Amino acid sequence: MKKVLNISLGNRSFAIEEDAYKRLNKYLEHFRARLAAQSGVPFTQSAEVMEDLESRIAELFLQAGIGDGRVVDIDLVERVTLQLGMPDGAPEKPAASESTGSEPQERKKIYRDYDNRRIAGVCAGLANYLDIDVVLARILMLVALIAGTAGFWIYVICWIAIPKAVTPAQKCEMNGLPVTAENLAKFSNSQKK
Repeated sequence: MKKVLNISLGNRSFAIEEDAYKRLNKYLEHFRARLAAQSGVPFTQSAEVMEDLESRIAELFLQAGIGDGRVVDIDLVERVTLQLGMPDGAPEKPAASESTGSEPQERKKIYRDYDNRRIAGVCAGLANYLDIDVVLARILMLVALIAGTAGFWIYVICWIAIPKAVTPAQKCEMNGLPVTAENLAKFSNSQKK
């Protein structure tokens, strides 16, 4: 008989076996230590990355059908931690068998790219979403502005309607990258600029 604990992960409640909880806690502590060891990641950004990581783990648990009285077991925790990896891209522990196939690219979501902005990041975000050069997007927006007032209103509406990519998870989604530990760490490092 195994002991079952109730935990909160990513603002969701889960029932988890004690050995799975110890494994998950060890992974999160190891991840936190590697993130802190990376050069110059401030504590606030590190906490934000950890929140995003916990939310992603909770999403993966829910995708695996956990909920409705089902309990998270050690096998699911192992699969999730292997899928997410570590922030520096190195495996947490040597894996006996790694998949050779490349991961499928995630579907992009539209966000304003505030890191590459000139005014509000609308053109940079649209260029990223449409896979075009940002200069071309800015020229097209300038032509629309010069051609009439519709271009101005399109820009303003996009500015209001399109959310800004703030968290590392949103930046991963904006670039069509899977929300993995390595990608979260990559975008947390870009925030310190």
